[in-house]
Amino acid sequence: MEAKSLNGVMTFAPTSRKELMQYAFDNHKIMVAVNAEKILHATDDSRSLINRNLGYPDGIGAVWALQKKGATKVVKIPGCELWLDVVSNYYTTKSFYLVGGQQEIIEATIDQLKSQFEGINICNYRNGYIKTEAEELTLIADIKKHSPEVVFIAMGSPKQEGLMERIQKSHQAVYLGLGGSFDVYTGHVKRAPKWWVTHNMEWTYRLLSQPSRIKRQIHLVRFFVNLHLNRY
Repeated sequence: MEAKSLNGVMTFAPTSRKELMQYAFDNHKIMVAVNAEKILHATDDSRSLINRNLGYPDGIGAVWALQKKGATKVVKIPGCELWLDVVSNYYTTKSFYLVGGQQEIIEATIDQLKSQFEGINICNYRNGYIKTEAEELTLIADIKKHSPEVVFIAMGSPKQEGLMERIQKSHQAVYLGLGGSFDVYTGHVKRAPKWWVTHNMEWTYRLLSQPSRIKRQIHLVRFFVNLHLNRY
């Protein structure tokens, strides 16, 4: 699977979700979502973090940038869908550990997963409010004790990626950062309707639903101008 540099952010160009998942499992990778915002606002630290791991095209902006670099068969893989693809493909053969969200959200997530995927092996879980070094060390020790093959952490970037790297030093597994995916999965946050998603206009729906995002999303105009001018 090839990777391209997008403003210094090495982003892999999978031609299918299965290819990405297989690569991650073969190499015990931390999967990091890459979108237009992360490419546009890349810093030395954020580039280094992504480049140490497995950056994949979570948004259409990353897909278009990869296509401009010659990866014509690349597919968009939203993280809020990818983790469920991992579960669906491996729940009968792999074990899972989940971290993130409020206590009621993580408990609802676990209940829903057990209902949807009968027999899934969830080693353990906890909420995403890790406030002290002692709590983090306890989490790492518990993950090492249970030895899950897949760890999902939903805490937002770059916090979740930093935590995954620290855990990875003690326990080799496939790691995937999920942001607010547990909230979406349990219905506490509504995702854009299917039409908006399939037409690559999810960002437009979010903007219409939350006009306060305009200051954040206005930067996307600069991203697309830079993309058109081949600056990535």
